Amino acid sequence: MLRLAESKARACAKSEQAEDIILAADTAVINGSAILGKPKEAAEAVEMLKDLRGRSHQVYTGIAVLRLADGSLVTDLCITDVPMRSYRDDEIEAYVATGDPLDKAGAYAIQNAGFHPVESMQGCYASVMGLPLCHLTRSLHKLAVSPGGDNATGSYIAPGSNIAAACQSALGYACPISAAVLGGEMVG
Repeated sequence: MLRLAESKARACAKSEQAEDIILAADTAVINGSAILGKPKEAAEAVEMLKDLRGRSHQVYTGIAVLRLADGSLVTDLCITDVPMRSYRDDEIEAYVATGDPLDKAGAYAIQNAGFHPVESMQGCYASVMGLPLCHLTRSLHKLAVSPGGDNATGSYIAPGSNIAAACQSALGYACPISAAVLGGEMVG
């Protein structure tokens, strides 16, 4: 995951300005010894969801933050245990019919309110969605960069904002690991 995230960041660097900071991420769903990518068709999505049903798997999200001005690179990895609920076959069929699983690693979106595949979480919800914001914040701090952005694009985070609180509020999830991650511990 880290190698892929770094490769993505370096590929983007070729077309960006020297003062830019590039963020890249890559997420994989690991079920036992199998790496689950995006299903190629509905039947594969059904098969993946049946394999995940009622079991726990892991989601690995690697991030890479590259500062172009000096070439500094920081990477971080978030690993989240994801316990799936014992959803029924008819729920799988209805969810797959929406088309949502076809562009998702592991054939599911944790945030899908209609399907709601996950039983309960004790890790980073945002990472399962594809971007662990506390890990990103920690990486930016290692580069002495304050999270922020462009208010015109709607991506602005005011300096000094509590990113963990904003993330949890937006997701409606009380994250049990955010304080530890922001404190520098290697959890999640």
